[in-house]
Amino acid sequence: MATKAFQKIYTKITAITKATCSLKAEGVGNDELATINGRLAQVVKIMGNDITLQVFEGTEGIPTNAEVIFLGKAPSLKVSDQLAGRFFNAFGNPIDGGPEIEGIEVEIGGPSVNPVRRKQPSELISTGIAGIDLNNTLVSGQKIPFFADPDQPYNQVMANVALRAKADKIILGGMGLTNDDYLYFKNVFNNAGVLDRIVSFVNTTENPPVERLLIPDMALTAAEFFAVEKNEKVLVLLTDMTSYADALAIVSNRMDQIPSKDSMPGSLYSDLAKIYEKAVQFPAGGSITIIAVTTLSGGDITHAIPDNTGYITEGQLFLRRDSDVGKVIVDPFRSLSRLKQLVAGKKTREDHPQVMNAAVRLYADAANAKTKLENGFDLTNYDERALAFAKDYSEQLLAIDVNIDNTQMLDVAWSLFKTHFKPEEVNIKQNLIDKYWK
Repeated sequence: MATKAFQKIYTKITAITKATCSLKAEGVGNDELATINGRLAQVVKIMGNDITLQVFEGTEGIPTNAEVIFLGKAPSLKVSDQLAGRFFNAFGNPIDGGPEIEGIEVEIGGPSVNPVRRKQPSELISTGIAGIDLNNTLVSGQKIPFFADPDQPYNQVMANVALRAKADKIILGGMGLTNDDYLYFKNVFNNAGVLDRIVSFVNTTENPPVERLLIPDMALTAAEFFAVEKNEKVLVLLTDMTSYADALAIVSNRMDQIPSKDSMPGSLYSDLAKIYEKAVQFPAGGSITIIAVTTLSGGDITHAIPDNTGYITEGQLFLRRDSDVGKVIVDPFRSLSRLKQLVAGKKTREDHPQVMNAAVRLYADAANAKTKLENGFDLTNYDERALAFAKDYSEQLLAIDVNIDNTQMLDVAWSLFKTHFKPEEVNIKQNLIDKYWK
């Protein structure tokens, strides 16, 4: 990295920890980038002239007389239409062998949008996944996480959402991806011919974990460019926020901060909120919708990461393996979209809210029948039909490999009702029964 003539070079480090270097310097800004013996670092603390820098690759081997050069700017991203179809690292540099981006340089991590400038979300975002679109419809400008165990195929679900979602741009922020995952995303997007509307920021397991902290801000800076400047519907996919939070914990631990619940930093709530609150619907039509994966440890949703996430976001999507059909489904009992009523039946077919409620209620009847069966009680004829319905419902609608549009989903649900139940058993308004019970 070439130094500019007016850059000051410091060579007197006063303290070194596992992650940070401290020195005296003047005219330095918060979050400013620097190099220490060629390694990238960032200002994390300023007290008078005492400056503390976080070194992304760690401080091992850095001497006290190392050259410290301040770059005079915080992490930034060049934004323009050229971002589309490209893969970048945590610093916004291309990793796909393509040319550098030309555009306006924007500092990442700016403030979220003033609530006065927001519009109430009311636009439907279809994903083609019935477990989402039918039961937990997404709305543009919403923020919602996938809660999933580490062994579940959440990256495949993310890739499917990227392929099927009716959005102008998809921004992928990958944190702690394995090389296999990175190549998987790259191949899927390439083969589907949708690369031109996808921008990817990727940190793999081979990169320093601390670099993950830049990925969400990079992704959201790109999203804001397309949503604000181009009035586009932008869908931001972040995977995996648990890796992000673990990187926060590594940094705070190395800086000897006192940990909070589950060894997480005390700032976890505000660190997560800073990201999720970037979701917005603008009056001019542009929007940023955020879907993020939070992997669970042994299904524990009381852990600090999912616990804090649940307070910030507008619901959650819960993935689980259904042993009856051998597929991963979007669990209708534990999933919730708090904004679905803004579009269900308004931007979708009139029967949507009734069909959604009836299907989940009948699925609950099947769960009760299953409990009876496991405890050795006799099943009624209705119980047996409910169990048969639940199996078909899981297979044909809840499974994540189902790819159909909203109207087809409703038609499939009606055909399942008709196969397993009498009209009076499904508890749907008579005018809808008359119209759709064909």
